[in-house]
Amino acid sequence: MIRILVAEHLPLVRRGLVASLDGEDDLRVVADVGSGEDIVPAALDVRPDAAVIDADLPGVDGLSAAARLGEKVPRCRVLLLSAQPSPGHVKRAFAAGVLGYLSIEVGPEQLADGIRRITAGRRVVDSELAVAALEAADCPLTPREHEVLRLAAGGARPKEIAAELGLSVGTVRNHLSRIIVKTGARSRVDAVRIATDSGWL
Repeated sequence: MIRILVAEHLPLVRRGLVASLDGEDDLRVVADVGSGEDIVPAALDVRPDAAVIDADLPGVDGLSAAARLGEKVPRCRVLLLSAQPSPGHVKRAFAAGVLGYLSIEVGPEQLADGIRRITAGRRVVDSELAVAALEAADCPLTPREHEVLRLAAGGARPKEIAAELGLSVGTVRNHLSRIIVKTGARSRVDAVRIATDSGWL
């Protein structure tokens, strides 16, 4: 019997996932939660074999929650479900130790099979997403540019970034200009979006 934790913030979707998985002879949902903050405490309590987590949870998102779960309950395998999966998210998820990444639109049989495969230690990903993730370009940014963009993505202004990194404001602005050029963006906000979608942030 594979023991499963389900994390989904929409109650109706969560109930559907639980009912679907409990309908399988070899699967049993031992906990279901509605937020990323509740995943680790629930997992520590019930010690599941697998966790099915909504990648788009509000607050602590699914990927962050999965990374924490990997630290606290390393034997629990994670499968992320997303309404808007992207190649960048897939790359980030696998880099964080997630074994499965599927669209929330998959059928019940695919989800059940995916859980069986990740508990056996195999990776599961939609074939089109896998190809796109392999084709996704490597990050063109230098480590310093990446650091600058990460802070900008968090809402920091050039002056705050400069203070944080011990740089001049002019140097930060030069980095931001190069980042925009390298990512093919129209603006700083667009560069953040492109970098996030590509899995560079």
